[in-house]
Amino acid sequence: MVAHACEGVWGLACNPWCEAAVDRILEIKKRSVSKGLIVIGHSSAVFEPELEMVDSSRRFRVQHSWPGHVTWILPTQRFPQTVTGGRSTIAARVPDHKQARELCEAYGGALVSTSANHSSEIPARSESEVRESMGSQVDFILRGSIGDAIGPSEIRSAIDDVRLR
Repeated sequence: MVAHACEGVWGLACNPWCEAAVDRILEIKKRSVSKGLIVIGHSSAVFEPELEMVDSSRRFRVQHSWPGHVTWILPTQRFPQTVTGGRSTIAARVPDHKQARELCEAYGGALVSTSANHSSEIPARSESEVRESMGSQVDFILRGSIGDAIGPSEIRSAIDDVRLR
């Protein structure tokens, strides 16, 4: 598990298909699996299987919002239940943060990226906050700084275009 900077807060990243890594993030955050997790990628091509299931006008809107500070709820058939929260959808984003995209590209696909904080606590906004609150619980802290966004990303549904956060 890697702590990394993103647009507005620090995140915890791992392989979404590694159940042990996902379980570890959920345990550290004290987060229920039913809430699901966000995944990020270096380009919209990473989410092509999901985008193919969305009508063309919404697909266009999603692709033109990325890279950006907008997470989209997309239909999925491939992400594990521990990441989707047991739903047939996934929360996906191509972040507007170069280092976060480079991390995904170096990995070679989508990564879970959830805010670096324990549930009900404020997300970390600096490397020092990550080190203080959960430094010994993560495998590596990727040096960096967050972008100019304020707080976590906006979340919208690509299915019905409703704003969820």
